Amino acid sequence: MMKKVELSDPYTVPYKKICAICDEKNEIAEIIEFFDCYGGAAWSRYHYSNSPLVEDAYVLGDTIRYLVKTGQKNLNLKPSTAAAGIESFIVKDNEAHITYSGLGGGGVGATKCRSSADGILRSSFTDSGGSRVAKGTIVVPRMERLIIGIDDTDSKEEGATWSLCHNIAKEIDSHEKRYLSHSLVQLYPVPTKTQNCVATVLEFGCSSEKAKDIIIDELKNALLKYSVSNETGMVAISSFSADKYQDYSKLCRTRQLTKAFALDYAKKNQIKIILNGNGVIGALAALAWVAKSDQSIIMEAD
Repeated sequence: MMKKVELSDPYTVPYKKICAICDEKNEIAEIIEFFDCYGGAAWSRYHYSNSPLVEDAYVLGDTIRYLVKTGQKNLNLKPSTAAAGIESFIVKDNEAHITYSGLGGGGVGATKCRSSADGILRSSFTDSGGSRVAKGTIVVPRMERLIIGIDDTDSKEEGATWSLCHNIAKEIDSHEKRYLSHSLVQLYPVPTKTQNCVATVLEFGCSSEKAKDIIIDELKNALLKYSVSNETGMVAISSFSADKYQDYSKLCRTRQLTKAFALDYAKKNQIKIILNGNGVIGALAALAWVAKSDQSIIMEAD
């Protein structure tokens, strides 16, 4: 029997969520868009990459991420080659105002598709579609990045750190504390490993310091409840980038480290230790691989 298709809004494909992660000085930011149609999102990534404000754009799971400079730049839109873009990213108080513009179908994406995303505080946009040039502005909470490394929640008999972390993070997710990404981090296979010697790093976007504290408390309590190991390690940092921890991660991914060495490193680098079991060694190594899920799974040791 043929299905009769009825569409309430046939030309709008809403983005699922849009988040804005800023550095401490509001000089650079990352726009993270959770897409529903990858074809449309891929088209946006290609065209938006030509925007003067955009420093980088890449796909991670079901998101497109745009690394942008804050400010405003006029766009020189051209059909087929630069048909849409990000015109401005302005931080006002605790809100991020993002303006997109586009030609034709790109204008639909720049306006109605993005203004319908979950978490949008306010939006305004011009008419779009056909041959029009359209412009739209969305206002979203200004967020900062919270990065949490976790290791050793399982035993040789049961459990899996990566799945437990993901399931807890999904439950924590809300408008004020967005669950953004999850990466498995391959470590050096030490003798005490359960099997694969893999840690996990979680990424959240937080709209306030209170939201960061709530995430840490909720995640810690859930790990204490569901972990089947007495050596669980959990560490946390709030930072736009975690690249400076790559040196420690390289050591942990190529040789066996001691817990004393890990604790000393955490102290010197002002990293919060939430759970200080032996898993803290791998938890610290996971931090540097936030939002690098395709690279973090590769073994570095010979």
